[in-house]
Amino acid sequence: MAQGSDGNHPGYRSPVSRQSSSDDAKKVMRREKNRVAAQKSRMRQTQKADSLHLESENLEKENLALRKEVKQLTEEAKYLSSLLSSHEPLCPGLTPTSPELSYQPPSNQHHTTYHQHMAVPHYQH
Repeated sequence: MAQGSDGNHPGYRSPVSRQSSSDDAKKVMRREKNRVAAQKSRMRQTQKADSLHLESENLEKENLALRKEVKQLTEEAKYLSSLLSSHEPLCPGLTPTSPELSYQPPSNQHHTTYHQHMAVPHYQH
């Protein structure tokens, strides 16, 4: 007698056959769930990579802009330092006490027209 059939009942399957059929269906369902989960995982991974790529590009642009600003401010600082150096001998209100000059507002007794003789052009970026 063949497994999965009974001569007395056509279409009858033995309990062993029913069990393996049920197991096969469970395997198919498990594989399908796994396939869907793997697909979702790959999609999330791709989205994360895309997001990191965009963030990297934005940070590079910001870095470039900040470097440009640092360069402009460095040039402005050099210009202002040279302007101050050329003005120092002309202005008795400036008395350097250290390598770094500090601003000290004038007293009204000594220098009433403080810095009025100095024409300062506006630094252009």
